[in-house]
Amino acid sequence: MRSKAISWASLVISSTLLLSACSGGAGTETTSSGNGTTNSGTQATPVAASALDAPFQATDLNQLPDTAKKRSDTIIVGLTDPSGAFTPYFHQSGYDGNVASLLFASLVTVDEKGLPVPDLAESWDVSDDQLTYTFHLRQDSKFSDGSPLTADDVAFTWTILHDKSYDGGFDIFSSQVKGGKAYTEGKADHIEGIKVIDPLTISVTLEKPNATALLTLGSEVLSKAYYGKDYQFGKLDYIKNLHSNPVGNGPYKLEKFIPGQEVRFVANEYYYKGKPKTEHFIYKTSEGDTWQFIETGEIDFTSFTATQENIDKLKNIPYLNLLPYTPSTYGYLQLNLEHEQLQEKEVRQAITYGLDRQSIYVDANQGAGAVANIPASPISWSYTEEGINPYAYDPDKANQILDEAGWAKGTDGIREKNGKKLSLHFLGTKSPATDIFIAVAKENFEAIGVEFQPEVFADFNSLVSKVESGDYDVASFSTPMLTDPSDGLQQFVDGELKGYDNPKVKELYNKGLATTDIEERKAVYQELYQLLNDELPVIFTSYKKTVYAYNGRIDGLSVSPYRGIATSLPEWSLK
Repeated sequence: MRSKAISWASLVISSTLLLSACSGGAGTETTSSGNGTTNSGTQATPVAASALDAPFQATDLNQLPDTAKKRSDTIIVGLTDPSGAFTPYFHQSGYDGNVASLLFASLVTVDEKGLPVPDLAESWDVSDDQLTYTFHLRQDSKFSDGSPLTADDVAFTWTILHDKSYDGGFDIFSSQVKGGKAYTEGKADHIEGIKVIDPLTISVTLEKPNATALLTLGSEVLSKAYYGKDYQFGKLDYIKNLHSNPVGNGPYKLEKFIPGQEVRFVANEYYYKGKPKTEHFIYKTSEGDTWQFIETGEIDFTSFTATQENIDKLKNIPYLNLLPYTPSTYGYLQLNLEHEQLQEKEVRQAITYGLDRQSIYVDANQGAGAVANIPASPISWSYTEEGINPYAYDPDKANQILDEAGWAKGTDGIREKNGKKLSLHFLGTKSPATDIFIAVAKENFEAIGVEFQPEVFADFNSLVSKVESGDYDVASFSTPMLTDPSDGLQQFVDGELKGYDNPKVKELYNKGLATTDIEERKAVYQELYQLLNDELPVIFTSYKKTVYAYNGRIDGLSVSPYRGIATSLPEWSLK
């Protein structure tokens, strides 16, 4: 099983730069949060207005700590420790994707409206029947070792993603490349639909139209000479040996990875847009107090939950610029649907009614967010509340559902059925958000006769390992950036959520991809959202609003709703 921080497409992961959409806390991003109360309340949608609605400029750079002043060619950003799997398509967590986003570019990226724009491909053509995509590569594209990027590299990348031994988080099969299945099954020695026309031109033909094919096929490109030199069909394990020494084509090259401490980068002189303006970039991954790091100048950039308390405190640090940001993500509680008790829809619905998500995710964050009930962000064109059950906190309703489902309270107050107790083993990572979740959830679940057993991990990778072992009932995650509505639905159709297999969901998912007409897709996704909102294969938790705080010396920083700050980072400079 792959990490829930991994997106269906590496484009999405790659653009998930700098803490903006990785797992952590209780279904929240890994941002620092201020103290807040946890009072019951009604549901809140959409995202609440923030106390910071426009960028805020530093008032006195002279007060910048000496530690930061002395840096002339290095920018440091805080990040949760990655696993070290820095090859696109093979990440073990979204934090690996954060690293890879500096090392690799993609054929196609998206603009601030989520629409495709050129990257390594300077242009593309789509046939009238919407089945054949022809990509025209830039003449000046090179890998970080100085070798040219060609159509053969693109063909190789698409090919290994179809290999039967590929077990990463990227779903190229959703595009249904002609001949792709035959190659996977070993019935062909090449993929029929992939045609290298010349060194800078490649085409790919699909079995049927697909609304997300351009972005899926337009993801990162791997060097065939480097990643493919030992390739044999059905044997991809060798790529693991290359993770720590990547050869990319993005703005930076990996200089050194020191687990538990930092990831060091150096500017890539072969980057097609030109060498980045700042020579060195560092992800500081050591555990510590984010407030301390930003106040002492040990890091130049981080993010916080956009509470009034945090914003007021940040405004009092005179050398910081502040930038409000609402990412295209959603948080959720993953349920182990292989456990019998959670296979009952009634139990999942009762748990949702019985959990005061408003207090946990909104009130405790001083309104810097909203309760989520569907797998789409409020900034998505597919977002809807029509026909959606808000599951407002209602312990009486939860108790009624469990009573009717045959879960009777025992002498200890814990419900039982067929000799088994209704117990939830919860996994989360250490953070203030997790502390709040555990405190409220323990009280909430006791009120409806559910035993609650929390387990907290010091780091995200440990939590993922526990989830992969299957020893849990509920685990806390949030998605990477969601560019297309299908991104947030992938886990419900690809077998990633073990124990959940609904043919109707798959039918609607495929229907939503079969047309590029926005209005037709909206109608399909509305039906899908209503279905998932009823079945609750996961418990949707929250949408977050954050604030970026960064060294006022940094110039050229901008943020995109879909790509975070990934696009602007090569332009960052220290003035």
